[in-house]
Amino acid sequence: MKHKTILVLMVLLAVSVTSVYAGNTQRIGTAGAQELLIPIGSRGTAMGGAVLSTTSGVESMYWNPAGLASLEGTEAMFTYLPYIADIDVNFVGVATYIEGFGTIGAGAKVVSIGDIEETTNEFPDGTGREFSPTLSVINVSYARVLTANVSFGVNGMFIHESIFEASATGMAFDVGFLYDPRWKGVSLGLSIKNYGPEMSFDGIGFDRSLDDRAARPIAASFDLPSSINIGLAYDFVDNGPHFSSLSGNFRSNNYSADYFQGGFEYMYDGRYSLRAGYNFSDQDSYLYGLTLGAGLNVNLGDTRFTFEYSWAETDVFDDNQFFTVKAAF
Repeated sequence: MKHKTILVLMVLLAVSVTSVYAGNTQRIGTAGAQELLIPIGSRGTAMGGAVLSTTSGVESMYWNPAGLASLEGTEAMFTYLPYIADIDVNFVGVATYIEGFGTIGAGAKVVSIGDIEETTNEFPDGTGREFSPTLSVINVSYARVLTANVSFGVNGMFIHESIFEASATGMAFDVGFLYDPRWKGVSLGLSIKNYGPEMSFDGIGFDRSLDDRAARPIAASFDLPSSINIGLAYDFVDNGPHFSSLSGNFRSNNYSADYFQGGFEYMYDGRYSLRAGYNFSDQDSYLYGLTLGAGLNVNLGDTRFTFEYSWAETDVFDDNQFFTVKAAF
């Protein structure tokens, strides 16, 4: 009875928050901290992001922190993404289960823009100086099993953006639930992502001289790209060495059009995985579409290594490729 009450609360929360976080194309481009939207991990991206109700381990700190609750022991993960426009994205994270307390995790995502030559009104061809903008997200997560059917997780993120002589810092939070009714392979997930106060830039880069007086204009603040996500999965094959699952997500974005995600996963003998997915949005110039990927699990002594790769179709820019290594012990 307790887990049914929690399920009802989850559904009511999803309905109420969705009405607030309804997609709004008029707000596109008005939210900042876009590095929060860059995914981590090859499994989730290979399935089009439709892993809200099936994610687990360190990777779940991005998709749905409630997925950490199923972790046994300790897991470490590293992901590398050569992102669009020669931007590099690196993530490293670790999580561990503490008996009687729950699962805790921490991670860091660093987005390196690359070197940019400084230009000014006086020197439009360049001053000879270069700067390298860096966007960083450091997170701390906690999750635990509430009942035999329901798991809960929360993820706190510290955001830092450094662009030459100006910077911005902020905080954001994710909250997630997983519901497994243990009925015919069906599972449900819910998460609220990137909820937090406004951010703004400041620093000596804003300093100006006006009529022989020094002045520092106040930069306008910006909101975070918040969203609510609802996911459903169905394990339609779970027979001996064969396992197959279909999943879908609906994401209601506060600062862009809503979109849908679908995913498929086939695993053989718990070692070999093939995955596919698709992202859909009716938003003009939406970048993403088909996704594909594969994974391999190898046991070396008491450590289980996982090597994963995913490819994501990207319009205009080069397609995204994710490379992931995990170690569970």
